[in-house]
Amino acid sequence: MSLNSKPFGSTGAAPSYAAQQLEKLNQDGYLSLVDAFNHAIAEFAEQPAFTCLGQTLNYADMDRLSSQFGCFLLEHCGLQHGDRIAIQLPNISQYPIAVWAALRAGLTVVNTNPLYTAREQLHQFNDSGARALVVLSDLLPVTEQVVSETAIQTVIVTHAADLLQPQAVPHSSLDNLIGFTDALALGADKVLPDSTATMSDIAVLQYTGGTTGPSKGAILSHGNVYAGMRMSKISIGLSASDDFDVLIAPMPLYHVFGFTMNLVGGFVNGSHSVLIPNPRDIDSMVAVMKQHQFTAMAGINTLLQGLMRHPQFDEIDFSRVKGIIAGGAALVKEISDEWESRTGSRIFEGYGLSETTSVLACNSPEKSQLGSVGGALQFQEVKLIDAGGNPVAAGERGEICTRGAHIMQGYWQRPDATAEAIDAEGWFRTGDIGTRDQEGLITIVDRLKDMVLVSGFNVYPNEIENVVYSHPDIVECAVVGRADERTGEAVVLYAVSSNPALDEKQLGTFCREQLTAYKVPKYIVFLDELPKSPVGKILRRELRDK
Repeated sequence: MSLNSKPFGSTGAAPSYAAQQLEKLNQDGYLSLVDAFNHAIAEFAEQPAFTCLGQTLNYADMDRLSSQFGCFLLEHCGLQHGDRIAIQLPNISQYPIAVWAALRAGLTVVNTNPLYTAREQLHQFNDSGARALVVLSDLLPVTEQVVSETAIQTVIVTHAADLLQPQAVPHSSLDNLIGFTDALALGADKVLPDSTATMSDIAVLQYTGGTTGPSKGAILSHGNVYAGMRMSKISIGLSASDDFDVLIAPMPLYHVFGFTMNLVGGFVNGSHSVLIPNPRDIDSMVAVMKQHQFTAMAGINTLLQGLMRHPQFDEIDFSRVKGIIAGGAALVKEISDEWESRTGSRIFEGYGLSETTSVLACNSPEKSQLGSVGGALQFQEVKLIDAGGNPVAAGERGEICTRGAHIMQGYWQRPDATAEAIDAEGWFRTGDIGTRDQEGLITIVDRLKDMVLVSGFNVYPNEIENVVYSHPDIVECAVVGRADERTGEAVVLYAVSSNPALDEKQLGTFCREQLTAYKVPKYIVFLDELPKSPVGKILRRELRDK
């Protein structure tokens, strides 16, 4: 499928499979995510939408603030339909304001990890061609290093507490800097033009790594995001049957799961998302959870385990909780059992990728099995294939493939990579090997890709290896994953050095200077040589077995 194709339109006499599924999912006939936003505003105006740092914004507040910021982006930044705006924030209320403003203004959102180093930011900003950036004030020192080497023309900086009490814009070497609240003020007396967005327009570039080469931007259209959100809501069925859903939101909004579940899905469905800016601060998170009778939450093993270790965990009210969605790392039985016994609620493990708009399979109250990622969500086709592309029988291993309205449009400016991932009939190859039993439950057993999954985040060996190879003393290296009780998997670096004095601590420090913390190798092992095939290919499987 080419980047110019329109899976939600017609490529011939009949609509594509993706278009058919989107039509089934979109019973309300929304024209775009913005159309769904407008309906939510009209229906839930006085209902709470987002709470953060003790402040709650209702749906009418979101309408007003996102309109102001959207007007600023169009009239003061010179941005036009289709331009990209990068957002580099933790889970604070400014994030959904900026995203909905961008979508209403016809722009494309580039979700950016706030923990990215200068090298990682430079690649993503330049690859996406972002022309504006919304960034947390604490991150400005790194921003200042890279902006001059990008196409970014406006930097909007915000302090976490700006919406509670506007803070002074920090001193900076940047001459294209403006404060978030100042930007809101400039758009306050303007009228945002009506949206012309369609389901085929690009909503977000969601960057995901690759086992070879730099990270790639998965192109997610308005239709992709809407479909993924609807598939999850219909298939998993954790919505409360009474009153409005209250969602605790520790998953980063820059992550495809947090983005679709809380920022888009929760909002469109009239839910109240309680944003957790720093889930590592368990004290604060427990305090927030005690204040809300919430109905659902998403998390990973390490977060759930950390919560249960807190002395006030049992003071949290779980009486309205319909279930907890776990993803990113295999669910540990001991954690699941303890959680259920102490809270009376269940954990449902799921599976998805950036390229599938975060959804593919999930356990549900009706059908659940620990160790599996559940059955395929509705409104898609899933098949497991062998090396020759033939479907495998139940219980046999095969690469997981899926097609539907949730499948990305392709990789941004990478038609070759797109063609490798998605065939002419819309089937996306996940690169993950799984089995599917007679009841349809899928279990992930291996990866074609060498990706390492650390606390729910994808870590790609090639990126780490490229950094390590830049060290003058490294002759060769390879990165693999190792099972880790706390993070699911840990990064292990095997290296051959020309300098006997180079030790693990020094090389670890070198990596920390250029890599986000979760990508830094937890274990560093020096070898005299790496195992190789007869043609010189490094044998990662032998390293994994060490």
